[in-house]
Amino acid sequence: MLLARSMIPNSSNPVSVSPDPNESLKRLLPWLVAVAFFMESLDTTILNTAVPTIANALAVAPLSMKAVLSSYTLSLAVFIPISGWMADRFGTRRVFTAAIGLFTLGSFLCGISSNIHILVACRILQGCGGAMMVPVGRLTLVRTFPKSELIRAMSFVAIPGLIGPMLGPTAGGFIVGYFHWRIIFFINLPIGLLGLYLVYQHLPDYREALTHPLDTIGLILFGSGIALLSYVLEVFGEHRLAWRTILELLVLAILLLVGYGLRATHAEFPLLRLSLFRIRTFRASVSGSYFTRLGIGGIPFLFPLLYQVGLGFTPIQSGLLMIPQVAASMSLKLTMPAILQRLGYRRVLISNTMILGLLIMLFATIGVGTPVWLIVVQAFVFGFFTSLQYTSMNTLVYADVTEEQASSASTIASTMQQMAISFAIATASLATACFVPDRFHTSAPEMIQGIHQAFLVLGGLTILSSFVFRELKGNDGDTISLHKGLHHAG
Repeated sequence: MLLARSMIPNSSNPVSVSPDPNESLKRLLPWLVAVAFFMESLDTTILNTAVPTIANALAVAPLSMKAVLSSYTLSLAVFIPISGWMADRFGTRRVFTAAIGLFTLGSFLCGISSNIHILVACRILQGCGGAMMVPVGRLTLVRTFPKSELIRAMSFVAIPGLIGPMLGPTAGGFIVGYFHWRIIFFINLPIGLLGLYLVYQHLPDYREALTHPLDTIGLILFGSGIALLSYVLEVFGEHRLAWRTILELLVLAILLLVGYGLRATHAEFPLLRLSLFRIRTFRASVSGSYFTRLGIGGIPFLFPLLYQVGLGFTPIQSGLLMIPQVAASMSLKLTMPAILQRLGYRRVLISNTMILGLLIMLFATIGVGTPVWLIVVQAFVFGFFTSLQYTSMNTLVYADVTEEQASSASTIASTMQQMAISFAIATASLATACFVPDRFHTSAPEMIQGIHQAFLVLGGLTILSSFVFRELKGNDGDTISLHKGLHHAG
């Protein structure tokens, strides 16, 4: 993607470091990036358990809070593709500092928001910062550490990304239970301010000697297309717009995305290299991940509504009930490579996707009389199979791409992932709203019934997504999973 691979210090800053950093910097840099990763990952889940409380404070229906959650991930999807170009053009230190600044400012503005529309706008600003933090931080590590040390550095940085989603629901429940929901956003302020100082003082300032032009037209087409599509999903079923208007907006969104697709096939430096979809394993993993997440990604949004609005649990209890899913994902992570080695990607992805669909449908059995231990067991089992699914899809992306294509492949995979999460929240809310008589005045039994029906819809959608993986061949991904070697040995 880059015309020149040479890295030079940013001449506009006299304290820029050389591309051969000293050992003290190598010790500090992973901590700087890890803090940014933690902030970004924590913010994706900490709001989930606070949804009913914030909805009540802002005088909106709980289902309307989907816009607050999805706007953040949608903003990530729009701006992740330009993060690498920004770092190469303006320098890693300047972009990373600006990213933390935007994220911190967005957090403050979210905390003082007086209505849901302002809150959504501020969440978009947060997403702009978050979209730059993680990719630029990862890029800085790649350019600082030699390959022999990179795995260790990346592994250290990945830990906060796993801990954040686990702490998020519980922290959100604790804050709204004992303090005020605005504290959820204000806790980012001291971390962000400290990060700003440390990053500006110590982060290496790498940039490219020569960068390609930014695909501005492509960014406008792609960004406006998915933003408009997300808006259509949000208003669909809420009767805020006439059916004809919704249909017109949907057609316009599709035309914008088709327009980007046509441009990407002819542009010399497209925003996203869609030519990678000609690779079978890449196509199956990215498209399969997208459609699978449409079913799975809405579950963290529905659980707090079921627990708090439907079953009457407190926010803290709701947050604690979210832990088993993430705990299973972390504690059983070591068993997943062995499963892929034994069965191969095709078998795992087809069967595991169908199992996930059935598990989502099984959540429709959770009611007022369901024992807590059974809810915990269901969440734990779901967490294990969800983690296996994500691990399989995320690693298969790189099975057949070259080293030169890896950066573009990672950008597309990350963008599609955030798009899917945003659309999944809207899909889950829409599925629930279709079965709730009045989303503004919904009783607990009606909310339980509506969420149960949504679980059935999302479970069926997940099962259908398994067909995407049927184009895989039995030996696809064997170079990553080592399944071929075990097959021949056995």
